[in-house]
Amino acid sequence: MLFNPIEQIVILGWDFYLPALAFVLMCALAVPVWASIGVASSMMLLMAGDLPLALLGESLFHGIDAFALTAVPLFILTGDVLVRTGLSRKFLDVAEALTQFAKGGFGSATVLVCGMFAAISGSDAAGAAAVGRMTIYRLVESGYPRPYACALVAAGACTGILIPPSIAYIIVGLILGISASTLFLAAIIPGVSILLAILITNLIVNRIYSYEGGGNLSSGEYFSRLGQSLVSGWYAFIVPGIIFYGIFSGRLTPTEAGATAVVVTIAIGFIIGTLKLADFPAMLVSSAKVNGIILPIIAFSLPLAQALAIMGVPQGFVSAATAMTDNPIILILMMIGILIAAGCVMETTPNIVILAPILKPLSDSIGMNEIQFCIMMITALGVGFITPPLGLNLFVVSGITGESILKIAWRAIPFVLCMLVVVLLIAFIPAISTTFLPEIYK
Repeated sequence: MLFNPIEQIVILGWDFYLPALAFVLMCALAVPVWASIGVASSMMLLMAGDLPLALLGESLFHGIDAFALTAVPLFILTGDVLVRTGLSRKFLDVAEALTQFAKGGFGSATVLVCGMFAAISGSDAAGAAAVGRMTIYRLVESGYPRPYACALVAAGACTGILIPPSIAYIIVGLILGISASTLFLAAIIPGVSILLAILITNLIVNRIYSYEGGGNLSSGEYFSRLGQSLVSGWYAFIVPGIIFYGIFSGRLTPTEAGATAVVVTIAIGFIIGTLKLADFPAMLVSSAKVNGIILPIIAFSLPLAQALAIMGVPQGFVSAATAMTDNPIILILMMIGILIAAGCVMETTPNIVILAPILKPLSDSIGMNEIQFCIMMITALGVGFITPPLGLNLFVVSGITGESILKIAWRAIPFVLCMLVVVLLIAFIPAISTTFLPEIYK
């Protein structure tokens, strides 16, 4: 490996390509991603010889030794408790009451409840599973084809990593040294924009094909049903209220908000009688399994970032990209293309770990706001959740219903397109992701 600090030219050798090839092969052989990243980073460090392998254990510890990271298992557990206590069904009742005036009301309610669930759990797969079990069969009964119903839930659940609080923003903030609370503020408008884009797309598709009727209620009936749903399920909104008020008022850190949400959700479950002590073992095991997938990947992220930095890979990528063109528009489109392609074949967490340190210098070179870059990155990766071959949400809803993944993916095309529009708006209009930020971040 040669690095010219004057011309910023990086020539990578086998100390990069062999570990990279090993990583790709292990992923293709279904080796867990954390193990693949660990082996690749260890090989890079060993072959480069710039960092003693004896320090690998210390690097792994520092990779997860962060207070902000404690929020991840807490939000995962909150989402699990939410489902087991039945509070998620209260969200659906209110969402259905809110949208009952419109043609295609239950489809719109499905998208809204995905957003509500996202505002608590911060996880897309959990949202797809929880909302899918509640809504897909009712969507089919309402007149939607089963593949389209699955695609609608899969698309709506993408908001799990886009609407704050989001586990993805916590991770990218940790990798790039940016406050998670700041990213949550920046993600409000982009997250809601994605939700509205999916909702509007469903309304347009429903109008074209007339899948679902409805919208014949008088104003009196509408407000009566809405009032009944709010009265019977108002307590479910205590949890998102605490999270949003605590984080955005600055009174609670994301970790403290997650801990408070867990306690309050459990307390509500005991009070209304839907949660018992016997539920705790299964609930904790379920959350631990999800957390056990995420944390090892983060732990190996620091050695990988160190190995890439030692080899000059980020600088080399910037040099190669800017050598092809210095047009910021083309470079932004190039980054978006890389992120969407990566999102199609790999989960969000490893994509963040691998791509954030590489693409961030390129965004800096064209003067993109670092907060805007993070929002663009997560939103572009979110498109991959409903795009083959590894659209995670497609697999989740397919597992629930037994529907063909390809059929679901075909019906998801309108939602992919509408999400791409929002990604482009975020990339080229900084105000979308910086409106609520203090002046220092703009």
